[in-house]
Amino acid sequence: MSAKVIAVAGATGVVGRQMLRVLEDRDFPVKELKLLASERSKGMRLPFRGEEVEVEVLAEDSFKGIDIALFSAGGGTSKKFAPCAAADGCVVVDNSSAWRMDPEVPLVVPEVNPGDAARHKGIIANPNCSTIQMVVVLKPLHDAATIKRVVVSTYQAVSGAGRDALVELEAQTRAVLAGEAPVCEIFPHPIAFNCLPQIPQSGEAFMGNGYSTEEMKMVNETKKILGDDRVRVTATTVRVPVHTSHSEAVNVETEKKLTADQAREILAAAPGVVVQDDPAGYVYPLATEAVGKYDTFVGRIREDLSHPSALDMWVVSDNLLKGAALNAVQIAELL
Repeated sequence: MSAKVIAVAGATGVVGRQMLRVLEDRDFPVKELKLLASERSKGMRLPFRGEEVEVEVLAEDSFKGIDIALFSAGGGTSKKFAPCAAADGCVVVDNSSAWRMDPEVPLVVPEVNPGDAARHKGIIANPNCSTIQMVVVLKPLHDAATIKRVVVSTYQAVSGAGRDALVELEAQTRAVLAGEAPVCEIFPHPIAFNCLPQIPQSGEAFMGNGYSTEEMKMVNETKKILGDDRVRVTATTVRVPVHTSHSEAVNVETEKKLTADQAREILAAAPGVVVQDDPAGYVYPLATEAVGKYDTFVGRIREDLSHPSALDMWVVSDNLLKGAALNAVQIAELL
């Protein structure tokens, strides 16, 4: 792999910082690194490979001479600046939802559909964090037995809502333990010691069909990534008072019956997947144990007693890594 000039847009955010970590950890061949963010972050210095790199203000002309830009700066920013980058010959890997369902933009999880990256026209979309970890597990099962239907309930960490959300969780936790009323600024209700069946946290989270936009992302993105519109998906997404790592209860109905043992064998051989499945020995994926790890963990694999050809499982992954930064860097590696 030849060395590339890399830009990270949204470099000072939670995911942007993780992108820097992953580029360094995976020894990505960076010839030169450019860090971009909003005006308020101008002049900040972030560490990379033993040195400090100064943050510049993101602008329309920021991408001249850049080979690959990793974007994690929000949908509006991506809509405005990604086309500018592409016009300057830079390939954008975008972590927002801005381009995911655009038919001209590949939506890529390297363990699932790496070939789609090759048909890019300057922009490649990074899927939703919850979708990524689920499809990494679904793909090998789909190849083996053809998935007909997926029912998923998520338990999503607060870090998925950004740094301010983490601050709110910590402040609310201290307040509740001190017998004080928690203050809500990011979330519509207290997140400390609570579960919120609403993602995102804004008042425009819900659609006319009763689903949240996060839930519909999982429905639509799963079909696009698997390349199969016949797969039926329904989702309930929930924010829980966990710092990092999303967890999912996934029920999968297949055309060909798979036993739990067969599913374990298939998943144990799947790239990016680690099976942790010995409930009698208290072995199953945990959010706390997934933090900082690149793999997606699956356990509690069992045959659905209510259906002759369905499986239940528990899927956990670090939402900031495989759910965002790692997947983006893996796409850059494909490029």
